[in-house]
Amino acid sequence: MRAYLVEKLLRVGGPRVDEMLDEGRFVDDAGRAFRQDSPFTPQTFVFFHRDLPTETPVPAGIGILYSDERILVVDKPHFLSSIPRGRHVLESVVVRLRTQLGLPELTMAHRLDRVTAGVLLLTRERQWRRPYQELFERREVVKKYRLVAPAVHDPAGEGAVVTNNGWQVRSRIVKERGILQAREVPGEPNAVTDIVLVSEHGGLGLYEASPRTGRTHQIRLHMQRLGAPIVNDPFYPIVLGTQIDDFTHPLQLQAWQMGFTDPVSGDPRAFTSRLELASWV
Repeated sequence: MRAYLVEKLLRVGGPRVDEMLDEGRFVDDAGRAFRQDSPFTPQTFVFFHRDLPTETPVPAGIGILYSDERILVVDKPHFLSSIPRGRHVLESVVVRLRTQLGLPELTMAHRLDRVTAGVLLLTRERQWRRPYQELFERREVVKKYRLVAPAVHDPAGEGAVVTNNGWQVRSRIVKERGILQAREVPGEPNAVTDIVLVSEHGGLGLYEASPRTGRTHQIRLHMQRLGAPIVNDPFYPIVLGTQIDDFTHPLQLQAWQMGFTDPVSGDPRAFTSRLELASWV
């Protein structure tokens, strides 16, 4: 069994596998620990908890905007992952709040990028997850974002159509697995964003963006298409290679407002972030 585990767990490494075997960390479905000399038996289930990565705490709390018996709505700070993923386990909204509030079944109804702040909806118990997740899948949630970028009045890129109070940007976006940046390609548009310049000072503008579709990095790409990349964007127009524990330059993008009809009660719901974008304070 040891040889099998070493072969399968290459990232863990042989020395760590040995330590975990000595600590009784690998067990079968009856909870019995495997030893260094345990024989390999085909079709055996092996259970273990992987080591948690070393994480730098995100220096910001999670604001509670609303709570009832079914849902929890929070203000996610910049740099905090929505869910446990990769190098971010303890430093995620779900893990922090499950521990802080004693809600073991707390689950995301949707996600925000780690570098994006703002309104985030969670369900308190497993039975409520599906009705609220389906709101997002059916695109029945109205979302509005705020962001800071260079102030523009005449967009530089193609695909921006002038509307009554701003622009509508349309393009085709693809995101390849393992590639940090999404990209725009020729073809039928699959991403649409309405963008308004709300105010400006010092060469910067405060914008509101209302995505009509939900492509990865859609708003960030569409602001770049306007010739106004979002302030402190680590991916666009180029990948900056910022250290993962550098919290000094947050992306100036915020999930500002969210509205929907509650799928259980039928009541209208509307939530607004209380956070401020640092570049606009």
